[in-house]
Amino acid sequence: MHYYLLVVILKKQDLINDICHELAEAGIRGGTIIDGKGMASVLEKMEDLPIFGMLRSILADDDDDDIVRTLWMVMNENELETAREAIHDVAGLNEPNSGIMFAVPVSFVEGLGAK
Repeated sequence: MHYYLLVVILKKQDLINDICHELAEAGIRGGTIIDGKGMASVLEKMEDLPIFGMLRSILADDDDDDIVRTLWMVMNENELETAREAIHDVAGLNEPNSGIMFAVPVSFVEGLGAK
């Protein structure tokens, strides 16, 4: 069995509860949520960075606060597609500035009952 680390970074942090609910309904219950800050919000506040006013306004996002939520989940290959579908159903990651999702192979797993 192959395992993957699925990472979902959400700019729309209020969707995390809905995503967790959808994942649980699909039978996926394990994961870790970490709060973070997007690089654009840090760059936007730097006074000494040589960014022209127009570029600075593009990076600024007054509608959301600076927090992004990152969901980390280790899962087997069978769960991966189910999780992707559940996350897309809630988050609509095709919209600009909504977030990103990616998976990377994991060479080994301990602690999940995996062999």
